[in-house]
Amino acid sequence: MELKPPASLRREHEELHAGLAETIEAGGNTGNAAKKVADILHAHFLKEEEYALPPLGMLPVLAEGTVLPEMQEAIELTDRLKKAVIFAEKLMLHAQTEEDVLYPASILIGEYLKLKLSRRLISQN
Repeated sequence: MELKPPASLRREHEELHAGLAETIEAGGNTGNAAKKVADILHAHFLKEEEYALPPLGMLPVLAEGTVLPEMQEAIELTDRLKKAVIFAEKLMLHAQTEEDVLYPASILIGEYLKLKLSRRLISQN
């Protein structure tokens, strides 16, 4: 059984690419921003189409209760996806920690130092 993404998902990606291409061609600030988005999404879509979407093409057959030996090849793809999801979750946690703890703590240190150093300068004069 050939692992292929569902046609609807492929069409959705194609439509998103086409929409971004139109926006890029329009130019200006929006076109420049769309170019950046397209560059980022292109790599994401390629990876998604490589190993995240192909197993989904088996859903209709699996929904009928059919499991075939050649479906085994999907396991390698889903294991790869699982590793990517674990990394993405860790990356999101890191970003949240930066926003919740690291950045506010660094800003607090700066504000504290401004206060202390300004008091020191006032007391020295």
